[in-house]
Amino acid sequence: MEKVKVMIVDDSKISRAMLEGNLKKTNFEVCATAANAAEAVQLYAEHRPAVVTMDMNLPDADGIECSRRIHAIDSDAKIVMISAMKDASLVAKGREAGISAFMQKPINTNDLIDTLMILCQNKVGKVAVLRESYAKPFARALQQGLFSLVGVHSEVEVELDERRFLDVSGVAVIIGLTGDPVGRAIVSMEADTMHKFSMIMLDRESLDDITEEEASESVEESANIIVGRGVSNINDIFKDKEMRITPPGTICGTNIRIASPKLTTFRIVAKTRIGDISMNVGFAEGD
Repeated sequence: MEKVKVMIVDDSKISRAMLEGNLKKTNFEVCATAANAAEAVQLYAEHRPAVVTMDMNLPDADGIECSRRIHAIDSDAKIVMISAMKDASLVAKGREAGISAFMQKPINTNDLIDTLMILCQNKVGKVAVLRESYAKPFARALQQGLFSLVGVHSEVEVELDERRFLDVSGVAVIIGLTGDPVGRAIVSMEADTMHKFSMIMLDRESLDDITEEEASESVEESANIIVGRGVSNINDIFKDKEMRITPPGTICGTNIRIASPKLTTFRIVAKTRIGDISMNVGFAEGD
């Protein structure tokens, strides 16, 4: 896939270098860098990047004025303000100038990539946006949640799941996602893994000390926490999404088949010492 062009506007050589480093080995490439507003406007007209990262403090004009000048050239310009400051007044003025998103230094690389992906989704493709900006925050939440809840380290894999059915033997916790985009998350594991998981979570000495009800309820509560963290990861980046979760529903048994119609779904697998723990996250297909 062709790289998406980014222009960096910052008067600090160090900041420009750090941003370029953040974008290495991603779908984005830096096509130009500018140290002041005049240079930024000239380079934007020459390169027409898909997105611009904009510092607030420039030697000849502030980032808001520079953004206005760029929008005078291209009303559809996508600009991300990256500044040491991020207050309500700055955001309001930036919105008026056409700035699309705001980030505060020091920035997190994952947050930066997520923001650029969503702004450039027409260029990078829908599936890539959903994977990078939505599925991967859930993957991080699964990995972090397993460690904080039961102290289990894991290796996590994320892949597109084009199956229209999810087959589970053991336990499956289904949680709806509302907001933008709507969808569904399913946390599942085999029965043996469920019992080991609940034994650790409830601090029991043996598997015999765990009832079936306790085991399934432990997984349900954990799934609710993990999926909630994933939604919070997304909401922290995209303030206007306001994703929320619905109350969980739990199914236990063998040969459980769950349909996934009209969803773009990703399979997230956490490989742990107590067994594989899976999360399937699906998002409704837009128009």
